[in-house]
Amino acid sequence: MAQKIITIYTDDLTGEETADASTHTLALDGVAYEIDLGPDNYDKLLEAIGPFLKAGRRAGRIKGAAGARKANPAAGGDTAKIRAWAKENGYSVNDRGRVPAEIREAYAKAN
Repeated sequence: MAQKIITIYTDDLTGEETADASTHTLALDGVAYEIDLGPDNYDKLLEAIGPFLKAGRRAGRIKGAAGARKANPAAGGDTAKIRAWAKENGYSVNDRGRVPAEIREAYAKAN
């Protein structure tokens, strides 16, 4: 018997399905939060908290947070390099937002 597993990425704010959703970690008053957002809602988040981030001080990374991963092309890595490689190799990739897993995996295999 064959099995087919389908992963559906959903924007937590809108509930819409999107292949470009990615997990973002926020912390406030010692409590960490994770939210999955598509590129448009991530831009809205950055616009909303941008003035506070600019006025604040970095305090380091949250241990174990999704955004605190070490550079690894298969798990995120340097997205600018991955996007450039993808475009040079005929993949369709957005200039912003999450780089699809299949492109990250192809990049990791090629490099």
